[in-house]
Amino acid sequence: MAVSYKKLWKLLIDKDMKKKDLAAAAGISTYTISKMGKGENITTEVLGKICGALDCSLDDIMEFIPDEPKEAK
Repeated sequence: MAVSYKKLWKLLIDKDMKKKDLAAAAGISTYTISKMGKGENITTEVLGKICGALDCSLDDIMEFIPDEPKEAK
């Protein structure tokens, strides 16, 4: 199962924020923001900091993308 942070990037646009603004507001590194841009996993602690900084919930910033079902042989 993959993770998508597209909702977060849209939320930043709506709030007229840049990724570096989010890093500063949430107290997280730009490396973590970079990992999120690649769809990589980050800790729940970081997700909590982002939600606190943006006053939102996890559903507002991320979603799980189910893996494609494998074809039966």
